[in-house]
Amino acid sequence: MTVFHLLRHAQTSWNQLRRIQGQRDIPLAPEGELQAETWKHALQKTPFTGALCSDLQRAVRTAQILIEGRDIPLERDHRLREQDWGVWVGKTIDEIRGEEGFEVRRQEQAAWDFRPRGGESRKEVLERTRNALFAAAQRHPHGKILVISHLGVIKCLLNDLLKHSFLPEDGDPVKKYGLHSIVCKDGSLHLRNLNQRLP
Repeated sequence: MTVFHLLRHAQTSWNQLRRIQGQRDIPLAPEGELQAETWKHALQKTPFTGALCSDLQRAVRTAQILIEGRDIPLERDHRLREQDWGVWVGKTIDEIRGEEGFEVRRQEQAAWDFRPRGGESRKEVLERTRNALFAAAQRHPHGKILVISHLGVIKCLLNDLLKHSFLPEDGDPVKKYGLHSIVCKDGSLHLRNLNQRLP
């Protein structure tokens, strides 16, 4: 059995502006660096045996801060990157809703088939994320792995495990900066803990 502890990367300047990052490689903001340092102290006693992160620098840097001073190997996997938001990358949420309100509503009603023009669908994000975790579980069959990824990735994974339709009326069960635990056992993923609070 492999246990994965999932956490979104710390804040970037684009997060603060509500600007869509997608797979654009944006660094942590100074506030994000401090945020990760706070998480580091909160997680100090969690006995991780390894760490896995997206290859985008905001995830890599968050992971590096969290495991600093500990003998924990860090692996990077491009399959844990944020969803590709296509033509909406670089725009703020307000800009997108103002310019393409009808298209936004149409995509929201597409649920798991949500796909910004030129980007990828939530189904595709889920598939590559699951593959990344299954591969890590094979490498670490008894591991306790810290996983630093992105909110879209984590939402896809957890909504699937919760059997949610991903329609707006379902609500959003995933907190932005919660710590979530997933178990990989006998070739299947199972949710253990959702939205554990961090400082």
